Amino acid sequence: MISYRAIVPAELDRVTEWVVTEPVGWIAADRYLAELAENMYRPEWTWIAEVGDRVVGRALWWGPRDSAYPVALDCLDVDPAVGERTEVAAELIRAALAVFPRPVQYAIKAAGGWRDDPATSAAVEWRRAAAHAAGLTGEVERLQFEWAPADGVPPAAGALRFAEASDEEFLAVFTRIAEGSLDFHTRTSVAAKGVDAAAREEMDFYLGAPGKREWWRIACTHEGEVAGMAIPSATPYSVNVGYLGVVPEFRGRGYVDEILAEITRMHAANGESRITATTDVGNAPMAAAFLRAGYRNTEIRINLSNDFQS
Repeated sequence: MISYRAIVPAELDRVTEWVVTEPVGWIAADRYLAELAENMYRPEWTWIAEVGDRVVGRALWWGPRDSAYPVALDCLDVDPAVGERTEVAAELIRAALAVFPRPVQYAIKAAGGWRDDPATSAAVEWRRAAAHAAGLTGEVERLQFEWAPADGVPPAAGALRFAEASDEEFLAVFTRIAEGSLDFHTRTSVAAKGVDAAAREEMDFYLGAPGKREWWRIACTHEGEVAGMAIPSATPYSVNVGYLGVVPEFRGRGYVDEILAEITRMHAANGESRITATTDVGNAPMAAAFLRAGYRNTEIRINLSNDFQS
């Protein structure tokens, strides 16, 4: 019989000995222990499936340092010797979700073109099926990008000027950008909550992110019309592009390139050696803008969630 539970601190070695052999992203022992020390992984968030005294499955949940509960499943694996890995993995997720409040997210990380590689496709699909079976049925596939100084700093085109602004001014631009957005999260949030609430939620997220509020800029034409905004931000691991957008009446003029370039230049001027960014697979214009700016697509993330309102 398989049992499912969180570990206690004395059992950390039972988790850190685990190695994932399939071609998907996973959390190795050194990273787990480093972030355990930072309170982003915790024994009570680390779940195992076991048969007797043998660990046959592992689920590592992650959360911000000061969070009462985890917000993401970072690593999921089951020993193929147990038989039906999908069923065991689904039960492992369900057991944790019975304790954790919702919503949570699970990102399966793989190389681009994963569907064309049988080993990678199989590794993704059984995990994806387990997440769906456990209730993480909201799904969007996202492209992960990365920039380094060797990729070059985009020049300023000069068509826009960038200025600091109040929270009220930024909220107004968040609201305008949400209209007609190609971003999956924004579209589903607007459909569920309305454009005003969706914009407020988006802005609150970035106010709470590790990035600095003083980095934010409104983008204006030289005639003084608001064209969009640039929000350089950060995660616990690196600075990132954060949020950028163009208001509906100025879309199609290439302003996205200048706004992205401004964010990149700001981080580069601060001496950053790595900038990350993501966009939905379905948001082809944004993906193309990243490539034009020198960003490289480093992986695909299949994001699965039980937050049906976002």
